[in-house]
Amino acid sequence: MTNPHIRIRDLQVRYGQHEALKGITVDIPRHQITVIMGPSGCGKTTLLKSLNRFLDLTDGARVSGQVLIDGLNVYDPAVDAIEVRRKAGLLSQRPYPLPMSIYDNVAYGRRLHHMKNGLDLEQAVRHYLELAGLWEEVKDRLHAPASRLSAGQQQRLCLARGLAVEPEIVLLDEPTSALDPISAQHIEKRLLDLKQQYTIVLVTHTLRQARRLADYVMFMYMGELVEHGPAQELFSQPREPRTRAYIAGEF
Repeated sequence: MTNPHIRIRDLQVRYGQHEALKGITVDIPRHQITVIMGPSGCGKTTLLKSLNRFLDLTDGARVSGQVLIDGLNVYDPAVDAIEVRRKAGLLSQRPYPLPMSIYDNVAYGRRLHHMKNGLDLEQAVRHYLELAGLWEEVKDRLHAPASRLSAGQQQRLCLARGLAVEPEIVLLDEPTSALDPISAQHIEKRLLDLKQQYTIVLVTHTLRQARRLADYVMFMYMGELVEHGPAQELFSQPREPRTRAYIAGEF
């Protein structure tokens, strides 16, 4: 793989005595959708959260190995974890809008980081709501509480809020699992558009979604990275028996 955005080297994560990730080494391509798939409890979310040091916030989690973004090891003690999380934002399974207006949700991070970059705040709010596919639905009620939005709209608002701090990488932990099918389609469509500008890493337990979205696939089982490669190759000709069994729906 030429010019990967993220390089993971011998990444191990323990929660107490439990080894959640067992020496993961893989490269993640730039400006593609990489899907991490596998059965429940296999370490998908742990791997995702290790990419932006979100595990720092988890009691008892111990991380060793390297995660390099554009060559910089995010676990180097000199690296600012807050800046890592700005560069690689995480969208969780359920939407968590801030207890404020739609407008202020999107503006919040830009105010916090004192961001200008040629856009005034109103332009920026509109731009990122458009990127998240929400502008037309909310443009006449920007100052209404975000809590009044539907779950699907709230998830797109959270996506807009994450994009507004200008990350390079978007991490998504089963972002459609709590949504109805129409709302899930909205999110999927946005991701296919956004990969032109961002590197996207998506955890999903739904094979159909992985097939629809993935450019690159990582299959995990019991804390191990069993197999990885371009989506078309991995789905059509998996090398490993466990990958074949998972794709065939045997577990």
